[in-house]
Amino acid sequence: MDTICALATAPGGALGIIRISGAQSLEILSRIFSKDLTNAKPNTIHYGHISDIDEVLVSVFRAPHSYTGEDSAEISCHGSRYILNKVLELLLVNGCRMANPGEYTQRAYLNGKLDLSQAEAVADLIASSNQATHQLAMSQLRGGISTQLSFLREQLLKLTSLLELELDFSDHEDLEFADRSELLTLANIIDKHILSLSHSFEIGQAIKQGIPVAIIGKTNVGKSTLLNRLLHEERAIVSDIHGTTRDTIEDTIDLQGVTFRFIDTAGIRQTTDTVEQIGIERTYASIQKARIIIWVVDQQPTREEFKEILDATKGKSLIISKNKIDKESSSDFPLFPSDDVHNYSFVSISAKHNINIEQLEQMIYQAAKIPTLSNSDIIITNARHYDALVRSHNHLQRVLDGLDQQLSGDLLSEDLRLTLDTLSEITGGQITPNEVLGNIFRNFCVGK
Repeated sequence: MDTICALATAPGGALGIIRISGAQSLEILSRIFSKDLTNAKPNTIHYGHISDIDEVLVSVFRAPHSYTGEDSAEISCHGSRYILNKVLELLLVNGCRMANPGEYTQRAYLNGKLDLSQAEAVADLIASSNQATHQLAMSQLRGGISTQLSFLREQLLKLTSLLELELDFSDHEDLEFADRSELLTLANIIDKHILSLSHSFEIGQAIKQGIPVAIIGKTNVGKSTLLNRLLHEERAIVSDIHGTTRDTIEDTIDLQGVTFRFIDTAGIRQTTDTVEQIGIERTYASIQKARIIIWVVDQQPTREEFKEILDATKGKSLIISKNKIDKESSSDFPLFPSDDVHNYSFVSISAKHNINIEQLEQMIYQAAKIPTLSNSDIIITNARHYDALVRSHNHLQRVLDGLDQQLSGDLLSEDLRLTLDTLSEITGGQITPNEVLGNIFRNFCVGK
């Protein structure tokens, strides 16, 4: 394979790092460095000059104990664009080529340093924007998903081997290696694990992209004031004029290490204004997309209004926020009881005067129902992994149906092999088409 080079840090800072990887790394580097590094010991740092361009430090790594599993080096120099470009130019002239996006991590995968799920975790780690996404990426990078899938693979191989052995001795009718009741129990256990992983995708995606929270209510109840208070900035226009907010406004904040995506919506009311009516329609669309709904009210809603909101927010976490308590003699008013299908939380606030906003933030976090994350938690955040898990469940469901129907071992064995192959797509243990690899690694940044 070619020896590759790329800038691994953003130019313009105090320092810059250029990475080199490949069999000729140290030989090529020695042609432009003031010292011969061809016999340099692994995991050592060398001070010297690159031509008359800069004083640098060179870190040396030897295969297989490097990020890519190949001989590699990192040049640490000053972060001037001119210096970095001149060093890269010298490397290219002396035998390197520029790395493609994600090629370092792709080589790490091809050389057995990472499996596919860990390689994808590198991109997630770079993109992590809060504690929760960082924690999930680190868990995946440390092999959390790989370990779980390895367990499932072992159980599936046990099932498959019992059936295959039975098929090998099919001419001996008195021999039965695969007890069907035992197979059914084991297949059900495996399927529950697969379903548990796939069901975690919803919360995983919410954590990764930001949990959507829609702020709804009539005009002039203080929705925009509340959004500005939660964001700690004047993001939305606040006015006494009805219908000021005519479209959805979105922004994000972090609560206890989790990103929440707040959506301020147009006020719900009867109107003949065509533009405002479009905004109200988008309000109801935002309700459908959100996981959490904050219904802002400043007076007792009617039974009809209450029922309309409950119907519109079924399946969501609903928080009713009574705003403007600084203007009321009482901070509370009676609400109609909820049905058994849809319960809600209630809090009295003053968005303008910052009263009980911290209590509301706590209720928002609790409504998200974020599991307590630890390094051992396995939560699926990758759509490719989720798709493979769903297909694995479908294959395994056919195995379960076949066991119920007493189908022959050869038919069951085929579906089991399909389950194994589909799960293997996640870590790349068996089937890794070039198209799949290309799609994964082309999304990486150059230098990683």
